[in-house]
Parts: sequence; structure tokens; C-alpha cells
Amino acid sequence: MTLGPLIVQSDHTVLLEVAHPDAEDARHELAVFAELERAPEHIHTYRVTRLGLWSARAAGHTAEEIVATLDRYAKFPVPTSVSGEIADTMRRYGRLTIERLDPADAHSELVVRSDEPAILREVASAKKIAPLLGNRIDERTFPVVAWARGQLKQELVARGWPAEDLAGYTPGEPHSIELVQDDWHMRDYQQKAVDAFSLGGSGVVVLPCGAGKTIVGAGAMAAVGAKTLILVTNAVSARQWRDELLRRTSLTEDEIGEYSGQVKEVRAVTIATYQILTAKRRGEYAHLSLLNAHDWGLIVYDEVHLLPAPVFKLTAELQARRRIGLTATLVREDGREGDVFSLIGPKRYDAAWKDIEAQGFIAPAECFEVRVELPESERFDYSIAEDQDRYRIASSASVKETIARRIIDRHAGESVLVIGQYI
Repeated sequence: MTLGPLIVQSDHTVLLEVAHPDAEDARHELAVFAELERAPEHIHTYRVTRLGLWSARAAGHTAEEIVATLDRYAKFPVPTSVSGEIADTMRRYGRLTIERLDPADAHSELVVRSDEPAILREVASAKKIAPLLGNRIDERTFPVVAWARGQLKQELVARGWPAEDLAGYTPGEPHSIELVQDDWHMRDYQQKAVDAFSLGGSGVVVLPCGAGKTIVGAGAMAAVGAKTLILVTNAVSARQWRDELLRRTSLTEDEIGEYSGQVKEVRAVTIATYQILTAKRRGEYAHLSLLNAHDWGLIVYDEVHLLPAPVFKLTAELQARRRIGLTATLVREDGREGDVFSLIGPKRYDAAWKDIEAQGFIAPAECFEVRVELPESERFDYSIAEDQDRYRIASSASVKETIARRIIDRHAGESVLVIGQYI
């Protein structure tokens, strides 16, 4: 029997032996529920987190599938504590639901429900949750304060009881948007992503760079058929979105507006930058009102892993609007993955880069790690520096520039993108 490429540890870290013949298959299946933390030369480290497991559950995966994946690829037996905690964590998703008191009335009172009264009593007595609820209707139902739908979901995630939001959405002002597929067709994984979003109502679609996330956004817009606000990272992205929508949909130039530092157009489809939404005037966010000032039927968050903190606050108040987040990764530098999960929605679809690469839709990627030593002249500064400064000193080592130039010289005539933490 061939031993697998994984070592599953009791602290929920998973070590992947990169050189193992089954490493790529294991990596593909790990991506469903685990996050890559470190990727040095020989051993990559993944971590199984609550959010990863809840996202997998929301996408239709079961604890049995995930434990079976770990068992199949593990070099040694999976600790029983890990298997048990995976099952317990995934069982927590959806045992609380947020609904309308009268499901037939889209304007009826919001309530939080559970078929297990003990769970409901536990969360209702929590200091940060109690003010968001009214007087108990029955042992399985509490009313939710009208404005607190988003904040309640945040607090429930923080307590380990992620609620499934079944309260529905405001349709928004109708606006016909159709995909025009005369000389192109939506790829299978793109259509699956749109279908998964439509079924779930709101959530995040994770696709690798170059896989056509904008097409998925356009497909979601066509599925909703309403006024849409698209939030992007910068003005260049705004114009790229505009060009793609003009090419791929029935929208005309008069129907698409740009809301950025240079232009302030609000139209049926409005593309706004995160920068303009978070720009302050006299100490206040002057443009955040755009999020709630119009009857949007859909809000698209491009590169949701870069969503600025001030936008989260307004998003908490926009839970009646349908939302779709697009990203290549759910990992955020500020650690606010839980807010993405609770306020934008759980991961609805995730296509592994390996599958898309195998279909020829994205270029194959080869990754290399080049290690360098600090020059002797810089080692002393590193040795006496505070911990918070050591990373910067190592990252900006002067020898890196020489190595980078050699690598670039080996790719003369090719397009080269250099990305760094420090300039």
C-alpha cells in the first residue's frame, strides 16, 4: 500500500508532501475545505478552519466526504479528535435559520428559528446578541430587530452558530439584462457558478485569476434582471468591467455609469470604486450613501478579499439586497474572512485552477522558490531589530534586486509582472 501525501495533525494543520505522486490530487480536494498557509519548497501547510468547513457545507459537501478525503490521502491515521471536530463543526451550519415570520409575505417580521430550543436559548442569552432580538414568540422562534439582520449573522458566526439566511431579498428596480452569446459561450464552470449563486441567493464565487470572473458577474446580473451596483478595486477595473459588459451583454453605453474619482454617473448599472466609497470629506464617508441610496436588485463585490472595512458596515445594512462576491482567494490580510462569510454570504462555488488549466482555459502555472541570504552588512541590522521590523528587513534585502534582474533577463521579450510587499 502506498502511503499518502498528507500528514493530518491534531491542531487541524495538514502537511502536504509536494513531491508525492498524489500531491496534486490531494491539493485539489483539500482546496474545498482547507486554507493554504505556507508553501515552502518541499512541504506545504494547510489549515482546516471553521469558516472553510462551513463554506464547504454551504456548497453542498458533507463531513463524511471531507473526512474520507483526509483518510484517503493521509500517510498516518487521521486523529479521531480531528474527525470528530470536523463533523461537529459542519453540523452547526444551518441549525439556526433567519426567516420571515410569514414566508408568503416578503415584508413580514424577521425571525430567527431553530428546531433545537437549547441552541436558541444559548444564543439569545449572549450579551451581544440579546439586544438584536425581541421578546420570544415561542420556544423555537425569536423576532429580529429590523435593522439587525447583518449584525446578527456576524455575531452568530462569532459564537460558532452560523445561521442560514432564508429571509429572501428585495427584488430591486427591474432592468432587463441579457447575455449576448453570438461569438462566444459561457464555459461550463462559469454557468455552474451562476446557477449556484442563483440557487443560494447570495454568496461568494471563487475562481482562479484569468478564469473569467467578470463573465460570472454578468451572468448573475442577467439572472437577477435588476438595477446593479458593481464595486471594483480601481478605475482601471471599472473600465474593464464596462468594456466586458458592453461586449457580453445587451447593455448599452447609456445604461452603464462609472462612479469614481473622475466621474460621478449613477445609471441602471453603476460601477463604483472602493476608493471613492471610502473617501472622506470633513471626517465622513461622503459617498457610502451610494450603497443604499438606490433600489439596487444586485450588488457585485469584485475582488472581495480586498473589500475595505468601512464597506462592511454598510453591507451589514444591505442584507435585503442580493449580493455576489468574486475573488480568487477568500484569505484576507486583515483576518475578516468571517465578515465576508456572514455579510456577503458563504462560498457558493469554487473551481480549482487545476481543473480549469486541464481544460485549456488558463495558462499552466509553474512555481519556483528562490532563497537568498542576507548580505553580511544587513545581518547586524536584522539581529538587533524588533520582531515587527525583521520581516521588512528580510523582505527588502538588497540581494533580491540582483536576483530579480537575473530572472527577468532570462525572460527577455516576455511580459513580466513583479509584485512586492515593499518598494
